[in-house]
Amino acid sequence: MKNSKMNLTMLMDLYELTMANGVFTSDMKDHITYFDMFFRRVPDNGGFAIMAGLEQLIEYMQDLHFDDDDIDYLRSLNLFADEFIDYLKDFKFDCDVWAVPEGTIIFPQEPIVTVRGNAMQALMLETMVLLTINHQSLIATKANRIVRAAEGRPVMEFGARRAHGNGAAYYGARAAIIGGCTGTSCVITAKDFGVKASGTMAHSWVQLFSDEYTAFKTYAEKYPDSCLLLVDTYNVLKSGIPNAIKVFDEVLKPLGKRPLGIRIDSGDITYLTKKARKMLDEAGYPDCKICISNSLDEYLIRDMILQGAKVDTYGVGERLITARSEAVFGGVYKLSAVEKNGEITPKIKISENTAKITLPGVKIPWRLYDRETGKAIADVITLGHEKIDDSEPYEIFDPVHTWKRKVVTNFVAKKLQVKVFEKGKLVYNNPSVQEISDYREVQVDSMWDEVKRFENPHTYYVDLSEDLWNLRHQMLTKLNKNNSKEK
Repeated sequence: MKNSKMNLTMLMDLYELTMANGVFTSDMKDHITYFDMFFRRVPDNGGFAIMAGLEQLIEYMQDLHFDDDDIDYLRSLNLFADEFIDYLKDFKFDCDVWAVPEGTIIFPQEPIVTVRGNAMQALMLETMVLLTINHQSLIATKANRIVRAAEGRPVMEFGARRAHGNGAAYYGARAAIIGGCTGTSCVITAKDFGVKASGTMAHSWVQLFSDEYTAFKTYAEKYPDSCLLLVDTYNVLKSGIPNAIKVFDEVLKPLGKRPLGIRIDSGDITYLTKKARKMLDEAGYPDCKICISNSLDEYLIRDMILQGAKVDTYGVGERLITARSEAVFGGVYKLSAVEKNGEITPKIKISENTAKITLPGVKIPWRLYDRETGKAIADVITLGHEKIDDSEPYEIFDPVHTWKRKVVTNFVAKKLQVKVFEKGKLVYNNPSVQEISDYREVQVDSMWDEVKRFENPHTYYVDLSEDLWNLRHQMLTKLNKNNSKEK
């Protein structure tokens, strides 16, 4: 968390340290490596994902150091050379890092974080790169699906009590704001990141009093400017709404105040909101908002709207903060190149599972936008030395079905990554969470509606440049020949 004093440097898998020790004590010590973080598929079979978590990754990298007790513990394992332990004692982060800014639409196979540095340091970053970006990108992506389902109605993040620990609640709420939620019930997140704190009351408030009316009356007297009453503790239509209207009439109206709203958290919510809307309108409160909660997700929200539910705002908790429908983002961190004496050697990982074959070399992800509509046409991953000249026609092709080709004209080409660290020095300014959310809205608007479908979205193309495709093909062919000889 922002004000946490906990040193997270040791939050890494043991193999990162054993590999770093092995490299340090070998002739690979002075080699420079390139690692890419990317993901292989969009959660929920969606059309796109949303990048989040970069600010926390930056904070981690800025504070990398091993405390005395860390050094004592590592020495006690009897796994590491004394000279490697001494290296860790005087550890100084000096990698170059590029990343896709938070709020950017991202797609499978694209490098969203790239680390260049000596192999020891690059290896030791794997766990935190993955857990930070994976978690927040997952929640931001899920939140945006829910927000889009709400069709412009505000969505509040209500999930802290169901999150997988305090860090997941804290940073999950941050990611939900990036995804499009208008506020969070998590007070510490609201405070630390300058976003709106949202909340109503619990059923326990109503149960504390001798009757529902007294509970509502007391709340209205305490909060006349933000009176939102939870009306489903006993019976929504026979008790909750009538008592709420009575309190609005007897407490708020004499003060010249209007009610903020009511919340329904159980029952057949579509039916109840229709009835509640009619009762509130007839009582003279057409401006009284109806907020609903109760294990909502994008599909339930969409169905309620289709069925004519009278809902103004949504409070979404467990299925957002845990991304319950698919709770793993699946990003990976893979070696793509090794550099020695200025010469770069591309590296590739192959697998029987073709989806796990990596893209070799130092790479740059680009996005091509139509100049007239502003809509994204396709993404292209090039090798690091390549430039896409958007003043000239550019041919893109499907990297699997290579005969599918298209010449793009009248477009703008933008690099997706920005430089974050240069030789360990931060060269990037973190925007506020609200600025990231605003940027995310522009990014989502740049996608065609067909890409935004929840079921069977149009496949947005992430193409490879001719040079990158040829490099991968040549390396695969060579490795295949070598493997055939061994057999």
